[in-house]
Amino acid sequence: MGGLLEGKRVLITGIITDQSIAFSAAKLAQEQGAKVVLTGFGRLSLVERIARRLPEPAPLIELDVTNQEHLDGLADKVREHVDGLDGVLHSIGYAPPSCLGGDFLAAPWEDVATALHVSTFSFKSLAVACLPLMGQGGSIVGLDFDATRAYPVYDWMGVAKAGLESTSRYLARELGPRGIRVNLVAAGPLRTMAAKSIPGFAVFEDTWSKAAPLGWDLYDQAAAGKACCALMSDWFPATTGEIVHVDGGYHAIGGTA
Repeated sequence: MGGLLEGKRVLITGIITDQSIAFSAAKLAQEQGAKVVLTGFGRLSLVERIARRLPEPAPLIELDVTNQEHLDGLADKVREHVDGLDGVLHSIGYAPPSCLGGDFLAAPWEDVATALHVSTFSFKSLAVACLPLMGQGGSIVGLDFDATRAYPVYDWMGVAKAGLESTSRYLARELGPRGIRVNLVAAGPLRTMAAKSIPGFAVFEDTWSKAAPLGWDLYDQAAAGKACCALMSDWFPATTGEIVHVDGGYHAIGGTA
C-alpha cells in the first residue's frame, strides 16, 4: 500500500530550520510518497543545509513573495523538477519589530504594510503563481495562528493572520470551480524560529500548555505537519475554506492567555 501522498507533487515554502512546521511537513510528505520541491528566501545556503536533513534530496528555488519577477517565473522553475503540482504549502510570515512585542498603537503604516504584504497578501500571490501548475484539482494549505482573539505581544501579526483567514475563504471561493481546495492549519504556539523572533511570546505558552484539553507540546511540530499533509492528500476531497486547529483544543474552551 502506498503512502498518503504517493505520487503527489508538492511545493513547500518557508523552511528555515529543522524545527519549523514546514520542515516537518516536507519530511512527512516525502515519507508518504510525495515528490517535494522547496522554496527559500534570503539565506539560501542555510536552507540548503537544512534541506539535506530530509529523507530525500529536494530541489530548492529562490522565492521572494514580494518580488513579482520571482512570482512570474515560479512555474517555469518548478517545471524544471516536476511537471505540475498537486499540493502547495504556504509557510511564510514576517512583521517588522515595531509590529510585535506589545506596543500595538505605535507601529507605523509602512511596517504594518510590510507585515500584511508578506504574511497575508502573499497567500494569494503564491496561489496565483502556482495555478499554471495545478490544472483541475489540488490543495493549497497555509499556516495560521488563531486570529479570533487579541493575544499579548502578537499585535499586528494577529491582524495579518486575521487577514490570512479571510483570504483563504476568498481563495476557496475563487478556486473551487477549478477543483482546488484552500485550507489553513492553525497550530498552537511552538518554539520555532518565528516564535523566538516575537518579544515576549513565551508569556502565554505556559497558559496554553495548561489549558489545552489535550495538553500542548511546544516542541511537537509533527502534529501540524501531519495536518498539512492530510489536507494535501485525497482524504479531504470536499473540504475547503476550513481552518483545522492543531492546538490541543485550546481554541474550543474559551481560555485566554
